[in-house]
Amino acid sequence: MRRDYSLTELSRSTVDRDPLAQFSIWMDEALRSQIIDPTAMTLSTANANGQPSARVVLLKGFDTAGFVFFTNYDSKKGQELTANPNVALSFFWPDLERQIIISGTAERTSREESEAYFVSRPVESRIGAWASKQSSVLPNRQEIDLRVAEIRKRYEGREIPCPPYWGGFRVAPDRFEFWQGRKNRLHDRICYALNGSVWEITRLSP
Repeated sequence: MRRDYSLTELSRSTVDRDPLAQFSIWMDEALRSQIIDPTAMTLSTANANGQPSARVVLLKGFDTAGFVFFTNYDSKKGQELTANPNVALSFFWPDLERQIIISGTAERTSREESEAYFVSRPVESRIGAWASKQSSVLPNRQEIDLRVAEIRKRYEGREIPCPPYWGGFRVAPDRFEFWQGRKNRLHDRICYALNGSVWEITRLSP
């Protein structure tokens, strides 16, 4: 399966000097385009032995401090991030013929930030966070359904608190790559690499 890319181009002379500003421009365009799940990103981690793994999570916010997502800290990704904070985030928007890869280091958000986001989640999502022992072996579907029913009953008529093992991670970036598909696989790739406090911009071979 093969298709050509021809929507637009990406030039080193026209991108913003600030990679976060450039990311914001592309994210805004992705949101306006109404593509499915524009905030979905592949989170790549590695354990203490360097064995990699990847999964899709949702970006919940970004600013000059980094890119935020939330998870169960006892999950596989949570444990890997604790053991090895070096990560990569990948966004792929095929309808726009674009990809962004961000690498950096992850650290936990403050408890206050995690709790503030948790209470904004739908009730069923909060119940699920308590019911799921994320990444652990589940004998059957009935077991998780029973846990959900138990948690729902436990907190009936009460505020559901944020579990102590649940919260956010913030990825502080040190490298961005913006990829724009072009004809004949001669894609545009613009890279930002942090050198001290300065972002250096280069064009990479397709």
